Amino acid sequence: MSLQLETGRATVKLVATLLGGVLILGSFVAQWVFPDAAADGDNFYAKVMAGIGAILLAVPLWAHAIQCLFSGHMHMDELVALAILAAFAMGDFQTAGIVAFFLLLSNLIESRTALGARAAIEGLMHLTPTKARRLGPGGAEQEIEAHNLKPGDVVIVRPGDNIPADGVIVKGHSTINESNITGESLPAEKAEGGEVFGGTSNLTGALQVRVTKAGPDTTLGRVQSLILDAERTRIPLMRLIDQYAAWYTPITLMIAGVVWFFTRDMGVTIALLIIACPCALILATPTAIVAALSAASRVGIYIKDVSNIEWARKLTAVVFDKTGTLTTGELAVTRLTPAPGVDAAELLSAAAVERLSTHPVARAIVAVAQKARIEAVEATALEETPGKGVQARVNGAVVRVGRRNWVAETGVDLRFADDEKHREPEGLSTLFVARDGRALGWIGLEDRTRPEARQALDELRHAGVRQLIMVTGDRWSVARRVAKEMGCSDVQAEVLPQDKLALVSALKERGHTVAVVGDGVNDAPALAAGHLGIAMAAAGSDIAMNSASVALMSSDLRRLPLLVNLSRATTNVIWQNLVFGVCFIIAGETLILFKYIGPTLAAVAHMLSSAIVVFNSARMVRFAEHVESHMPRPRPAPAAPAPGKVALQPV
Repeated sequence: MSLQLETGRATVKLVATLLGGVLILGSFVAQWVFPDAAADGDNFYAKVMAGIGAILLAVPLWAHAIQCLFSGHMHMDELVALAILAAFAMGDFQTAGIVAFFLLLSNLIESRTALGARAAIEGLMHLTPTKARRLGPGGAEQEIEAHNLKPGDVVIVRPGDNIPADGVIVKGHSTINESNITGESLPAEKAEGGEVFGGTSNLTGALQVRVTKAGPDTTLGRVQSLILDAERTRIPLMRLIDQYAAWYTPITLMIAGVVWFFTRDMGVTIALLIIACPCALILATPTAIVAALSAASRVGIYIKDVSNIEWARKLTAVVFDKTGTLTTGELAVTRLTPAPGVDAAELLSAAAVERLSTHPVARAIVAVAQKARIEAVEATALEETPGKGVQARVNGAVVRVGRRNWVAETGVDLRFADDEKHREPEGLSTLFVARDGRALGWIGLEDRTRPEARQALDELRHAGVRQLIMVTGDRWSVARRVAKEMGCSDVQAEVLPQDKLALVSALKERGHTVAVVGDGVNDAPALAAGHLGIAMAAAGSDIAMNSASVALMSSDLRRLPLLVNLSRATTNVIWQNLVFGVCFIIAGETLILFKYIGPTLAAVAHMLSSAIVVFNSARMVRFAEHVESHMPRPRPAPAAPAPGKVALQPV
């Protein structure tokens, strides 16, 4: 059902509720204005107005109760529907109207909360413009529907426009507001080659953007899907309420029947049914969850399934991928070491087959080859082995670029690297290059750690997460350096995707609640295996995002302890709401049995209890308002090596 239709129905219901409330109020005024219009103790005008108002208010509740009964779903609102029917049977239209009025107000509060969440989603959808300016043949500008864009199209984005699809800037530079995607309030500077997201706002310069993803495949489209999926899921506490609903209503009716049998007081019985309708209990969990999802999305945390909010508070172990997660993933080539008889240009030329790969290592090698003006090689039959390297055919020769053991598997002689002059240094990632079984040398790369990552791990440790494990396919020397810098409790190096999966399974067997944090294709199996899979979705692969249960649209790892704290705060609010709801019902029914409260006051108290729960949950919306945005500062590109040079200056 569309938001407009739901909003329209809510508006009609509100108008009918207010009109019915005015008629009930008018019936009390009529008793005061026309005191002589009473016949047999009844005021005719008051009774007519109260009757019309009560019918107007009661019909929606009765219709809902009948619908639930015929569908076989027991809902707790049937209790109040019966109470209103009993008041009608007694001829007490004013009591029936007041009870129905306050119950409808409670329902409207609940509906307004849900519509607020749907409106936020519709707002996301409206961020993507409906029209786009596409460059046609000969550079002619065509205005087309944005949903008709396809990968490869080039669109013009003027200052002040929203970007219609994900893409790469091919011309121009500008400042882009990406807060709705990444949660970062500071705008990002973008130039040629920079990646942009659909739905973000172009603030300054004119851009030409080549579309890479359009429609539901864009980052914003996936975010919308995440929120809608989260709305449809239910956490165990919500399912618990549903289970109790099946027997709560019959038992309450039995108690009300016993009370009426012994007291013969229909007013007390009606009041008991009103108070027993546990709207506060029903609203306790969903209102807190909606508020938590809103707070999380504001800082760039998108949760697929709300049950993951419960898992986050129970975490005892977190497994981090290294590249792109604890480190920036922006590798820089810092050493070129050709084998004897090979020059650096030949080494780089062979290694440039990596241009067909999307791995951060490949991007670093291709970038330095381009800066060194190494002619692009045409490679075919590319085969990428995750965690090991790539193999391709160039001019009939088989080129392998990857880890030492993997390259050596084909019988390549790598003994030159044992010589002190060509030995691999500690703490540097190295890739060996071979062509047709002959070693050409190795390339050294360095990846910098994220400046905020150490603080994030310290905050997780302070939150009680003791097992902080880093896993990587990189060498042990590099892994130990990064793990020591991050303060990890354990480290596993030179692992393959199946090894990461085995590590997660072993932690679960030892009783840990495990979260896995990664961004690449090789992280997908482990992300799916953890209790909580967290993808660095803004820069990560589609496979990683689809395998994960939580997506971080920002590279700031401090979102992780924020997620844990949000989970714990949300659970606390839910339990506060539930305890309040139970205490309210017990206290209310006690006061009714001692005749301190009648049906009218019971209806007012019922509405107030629902409002208290909603407002208590609404506090979660402001969670993490203190979080500051931290955009990474752009670093200068690494200097390119001149052909023939052996070493590069570290950047």
